[in-house]
Parts: sequence; structure tokens; C-alpha cells
Amino acid sequence: MTADRTVLPPVRLPAEAELARDALAAPLFARAVRLARWARPGLRVGAGGELPDAEVREAAAELGLEESADEEGEARAVAGEAWRIAVDVGLVDVTAPEEGDEALGTAEPSADLRLVTAGAPADVLELWAAACECVLSDAALPDMSALVEQITAGEELDLDRLDWDPEADADFLDGALGNLYLLTAMEGPGADGAVPLPALAASLVVPDDMDEPTEEVLAEVSEAVLRLDEQFRMLEPVGVVAYHPVAEEILLEAAGTAPAADEHDGADAADGADDADVSRYGVVRLTPLGLYALRRRMLAEGLVAPLVGELAGEDAFVLLDALPRLPDPVAQTEAEAWLEDRKPAEAATALLDAARGTDDRAPARRLACQQALAVTGAEAEPAVRDVLHDRELGGLARVWLTERGVPGVPQPTEDMVFWLAVDTVAAQLGGLRDDTPELRELVEHLVGMHRGFFAAAWRVDHPATPEVLEAMGRLHPDRQVAKDARKAAFKARSRIAG
Repeated sequence: MTADRTVLPPVRLPAEAELARDALAAPLFARAVRLARWARPGLRVGAGGELPDAEVREAAAELGLEESADEEGEARAVAGEAWRIAVDVGLVDVTAPEEGDEALGTAEPSADLRLVTAGAPADVLELWAAACECVLSDAALPDMSALVEQITAGEELDLDRLDWDPEADADFLDGALGNLYLLTAMEGPGADGAVPLPALAASLVVPDDMDEPTEEVLAEVSEAVLRLDEQFRMLEPVGVVAYHPVAEEILLEAAGTAPAADEHDGADAADGADDADVSRYGVVRLTPLGLYALRRRMLAEGLVAPLVGELAGEDAFVLLDALPRLPDPVAQTEAEAWLEDRKPAEAATALLDAARGTDDRAPARRLACQQALAVTGAEAEPAVRDVLHDRELGGLARVWLTERGVPGVPQPTEDMVFWLAVDTVAAQLGGLRDDTPELRELVEHLVGMHRGFFAAAWRVDHPATPEVLEAMGRLHPDRQVAKDARKAAFKARSRIAG
């Protein structure tokens, strides 16, 4: 892993063949492929490759779209979008019009079209990814209705009235998709990744340090919900998201054409108070194809976006350094994959060797080693027994052997018990917030289990002893115990300095 680049949690992706099948089934891409096959050599198109009106109607018919009086405009819009994607992706070749040819060029199926059926899954995904990028760019564009009104009214164009900041608009959508990616990755196997739209909007708008959103912030959340609704409606046909849109009555209310709902509806939706009601405000999840597309973008931006199972080929040190950053279900999967093709005794020896050290990350590696050893079998016992008297590893070795009911496990010395206690808290503190309920519970448990804990703890010869004791002073709810912890931390620092 590269230390100077952002490392994202690993995600699980299907095989490329399955992703390619999903890509071909995505409605917008499927329509683009169909129209590319329909394009006869010499098909007349506009200067930018667009279809003339007559051909748009023909394309809509080719796609089997209804063209009743009420739906003709929508059918033509769908056909026009599919054709544009076919052109932009390169499924059709467009020849520019010749001079004096009434600005009409020609189009025909391209050589790349055959990759849809004759190419490898990676070829299909390349074409789909290009289509996805086109849609993502469109989704970040502003509402152009104000500009159309200016043109229709014959007014002088005023781009300022669009209230459009291209960079901010792109960042807004990227932020929403990035949060979806992280939520999907952190949920681990088995979760469906569905996120209520108000919760996603709140993650983009509400400041992290704001306990109770103000009315102004809640109004911003509502605006963000409507904006995301438009964007996800555009992204669903290309297969990036599965989306249950905002209910029509809520959209009408926002437009001022329906009775106003209770003023607390938006806040309740953001809080997820009622699942049935929240679904009216939109629910979105990334598809496997969407996860693939976003990971691809993140890799292109220089981020480290690993896949579940990629650690299987790394050495034990890299594995143990990475596991503490992962959700528990993913960490266990990674450990199992790493152990799968290794001999248990050799793997256990490698893990234990990698867990040694006095650097800042060493306590977290030892905790990860304990987690990885938990999925090993009895064949690892000799390697674990070898470290029973190792100061850094003897404690975790005893835990492993005791949990398996191995007889004859020697009792740890008091020095080892307190060293392991400090090491365990140090592992939890490394890179994490120090106010989690789990860590507070651990601190209370350790103090309650060992009488005169701080009288002995300040003498523990562990690099993190002062920091651990200071943290325990912050975390323990009993004021006298917290005071004892701070005194012990001062003694520990004096001992090290002296």
C-alpha cells in the first residue's frame, strides 16, 4: 500500500463476464447498441452526428417505443439520447458533411460494434464505461430551462442567471457517488447498500460537527434531495444505480403545485424515522456495475481502491497493516483468503513474525494477527506455542490456545498481563477516534478487572504506555479513576524521560 495516497476500503466485484452481461442489459446502453446495428451505411445525419427528425421517429420505432400523441415527444427523446450515446461511444462512425451538402453527413456501424458480441468482457466494459462517463457528465449539467426561456423570449443571453458553477456541480455529484461507494464498501458482504436519499443529501450538506441541523440547513437538505433525484433518474438507465425515485406528490409540493406537507416530514426523512415513509423521499443503491465504474474513476484519480481478496498475494506484514482499516466482515474475508493457499503452520509463523515491533502501528498489527489466527486450525498450534514466552506475543498466544481448549497453557505473569492490556488499548487508539463506546467499555473493563490497575500500569515498559494512560483518563466516566489515570500517565512519562 502507498502511504502518501488516499486508501479506500476494499470492495467486492463480480467477475468481468458478469459485469459485462450487466452492462449489455443496462437499458440505455442496450438501446445504443441496437441503434448502432440499425444504422445502415450512408444514413444521413446532422453535422454533429445527430439524427434528423424523420430518422429519430424511425429510430424510436426500431426501439419499440410507443409514439402516441401523448408519448411521442418522450419516445423521440429516448431514441435521440440512445443515438447520441452510440455516436459518443464510437459504436457508429460519422462522416462529416461535404461542403454544400446541406450540412448533412453520414453514419454507419463502426468496427467497435462487433466487440459487443465478439470481444472479451473487458472490451464490452470499456464501451459501457465510455457511455457511463457521458451520462455522468450530463447529470452534472445545470437545468437549462432558464436559458431556453431567454432564447425563446428573444432576450440577450445572461449565463449568470443559470446559477451554474460547473466545478461545484461536478463535485456535488462526485461527493454523493463517493459517499455511496464508501457506504457500500463499509457495509461488507450481505448488505444491500440501500440509502435513503435524505440521508445521502444530509451527508453532503450537514456539517460533521452540527448536532442539530438548523432550519436553513434542513432547507438545503431538501434542495439537495431534489437535485439528487434528477441526477439518479438520469444514472439509472445506464446501470450505475438502482433507484426508487422521490414520490410525485413530493415533487409537486416542491414545485408549489400541491398542498404543503407537514414541516417535519423532511427532517423525519433525513433521520430515517419511518422506512415506509422514507421511501417516498427516494432510495438509492449502487449496482455492482456502478461500483465498478466508480472504482475505475477513483483509480484514474490516483486513489488506492483495492478489491476484496487482493491482499491474498501480499506478505504477512502488508496483510496485518491493512486489516485494522477494514470493516470486521471484510477483514475476516481477507484473512481467510490470505490463509487459503498457505500451510497453516508456516502462515502462523509469518503472521506472528509480522506482528512484532515497537513502531506506532505494531499494536494494531498484533490485534490483526490475533484476528487472523482466529481462523486457523489446530495445525497452527506449534507456531503459537513457540511464542508463549515472547513478551510481545505471549499474551495473544495464550488467548488463542485457551479459546481452543488446549490443555497445559501456562498462566501469564502479571507483567505480561499489564503489557497486553496497554497493547490492546494502544491498538484500538491507533488511527481511530478515542471516544467510541467500544473503547470506553474496554477501558472500564480493564480497570474493573485489575485491582490497583494504575499503580502497576505506569511501570509497563511499552512505548505507548503514557498515551494509553492519558486516553484512559479521558475515557473513564469515574472522575477519581480518570484522575488516577492522569497521574499514572505523568509517572510513565517521567520514568521514560528519566
